[in-house]
Amino acid sequence: MIETRDLVFTHDGATRPALDGVSLTIPDGESVVLAGANGAGKTTLVRHFNGLLAPDAGEVLVDGDPVDEHPVHARTRVGMTFQDPRDAFVSATVGADVAFGPENLGLPHATIDRRVEVSLAAVGMDGREDERIDALSGGEQARVAIAGALAMDPAHLVLDEPFAGLDWPARRSVLAHLRDLHADGTGLVVVTHDLRDLAWVDRWVVLREGHVAADGDPEAVRQRLESLDVRPPDGPAGAPEP
Repeated sequence: MIETRDLVFTHDGATRPALDGVSLTIPDGESVVLAGANGAGKTTLVRHFNGLLAPDAGEVLVDGDPVDEHPVHARTRVGMTFQDPRDAFVSATVGADVAFGPENLGLPHATIDRRVEVSLAAVGMDGREDERIDALSGGEQARVAIAGALAMDPAHLVLDEPFAGLDWPARRSVLAHLRDLHADGTGLVVVTHDLRDLAWVDRWVVLREGHVAADGDPEAVRQRLESLDVRPPDGPAGAPEP
C-alpha cells in the first residue's frame, strides 16, 4: 500500500507549494489514474512514492514503512517509469537495461535472467534482449521502460505520461499490456492528462493546484472534469474500449 499523509512540498524558488496537504491511500492491486492540468502536482506527487523527492512536511509510507527511513524497500515495491523513457535507460541493449535494477539488488544471476525474460514477455518484447534501445520505436522504448520497472517485481507500477508521443498503434499496445499487468495483480498508477481509453481503471484522482480535487470511480469523477481544467474523454466513462 502507498500512503501519503498531509504531504507538503515546494520546489526551490517557487512561491506556492506544488503539493499542499495531500493525503491519499492506494491499496495493493488497485489501478488509479492521476490526472490534472499542467502544474497540478501530478509528477511531484508520484516522485515522493519511492523517495525521489522528500516532503517538506507530512509523510509517505509504503506498506506502512516511512519512505525516508526505508528507501530501498520503497523503490523495490514501487516501480516507476518517466515521461520520456530515455531518461531512465542506462544500458545500450534491451536485456542489459532491464537487468540493471535486479543486478543492483544483488540477486543471483539465474533470478536476474528469469526476471528479464518474464518482464520482457509481459510487454511483448521477449526474445529481443540483444537489440539496441536507440534503434527501437518510441512505443517499443516505452515498453522496455515498463519491463525495466517490472523486473524489480514491484507491487505498484507508476507510469508518468506513458502515452506521450506515441501514435495510436503504440498507445493501444501499451494500454493492452497495462490491462494484462493489472489483471495479473500489479497495482497501477497512471499519470496522464489524457483520459481516453482509461475507463477500465478502478479510480480516477484529480489534482488541482497541489490539492486532491476529486477522487472516485471514473463515471463519478468524469462529471467534474471540466470544472477542474481537465478535458473529459469522448463518450461516457463506461464506454467499451476500441
